[in-house]
Amino acid sequence: MTASFTEGHSDPTVQPVPASVVEKVDAADTTLHNPQRAVLSLGSNLGNRLETLQGAVDALEDTPGVRVKAVSPVYETEPWGVEPGSQPSYFNAVVLLKTTLPPSSLLERAHAVEEAFNRVRDERWGPRTLDVDIVAYADVVSGDPDLTLPHPRAHERAFVLAPWHDVDPEAQLPGLGPVAGLLDTVTREGVDPRKDLELHLPE
Repeated sequence: MTASFTEGHSDPTVQPVPASVVEKVDAADTTLHNPQRAVLSLGSNLGNRLETLQGAVDALEDTPGVRVKAVSPVYETEPWGVEPGSQPSYFNAVVLLKTTLPPSSLLERAHAVEEAFNRVRDERWGPRTLDVDIVAYADVVSGDPDLTLPHPRAHERAFVLAPWHDVDPEAQLPGLGPVAGLLDTVTREGVDPRKDLELHLPE
């Protein structure tokens, strides 16, 4: 596991990943050939939000060609793009992966995981049991309408940037620069760390 994933957290309460877990995850990398790094954002504001996020992490790890390398702290976030108080708050987290899947296949898997948790796409910005977004894939910059990379609104969203920075303080958003610098340009209002909650790397 890259050292920056386990050291230099912006939040001093975030504990380093135990060495035994790092060794296990790194050993699993031997099953991947020329893997790429990907960053996914998870969100849930319906049902058992923490259980759903953990289920999504586990489902991603169960995907052939995917290894979960790090999971961020959990943040509680006011819903984006809707009237205040009109929806329950979200739990959000960021997952760092290594994968041999191309971006299009990773997107298909993300949608399959959403559907497994009964995601409904009735309305833009609507409440959802689970949202899985690909934030970045390697250094790819693409305007493909089916999958724009990096995510076109990631640089505006503290609920993506803050947890990502927690697990990888040196992270770069392709084409836009350091996540730390981008985080300084957005408001963190309504984006609160939940230090009483924790997601786990799959065993």
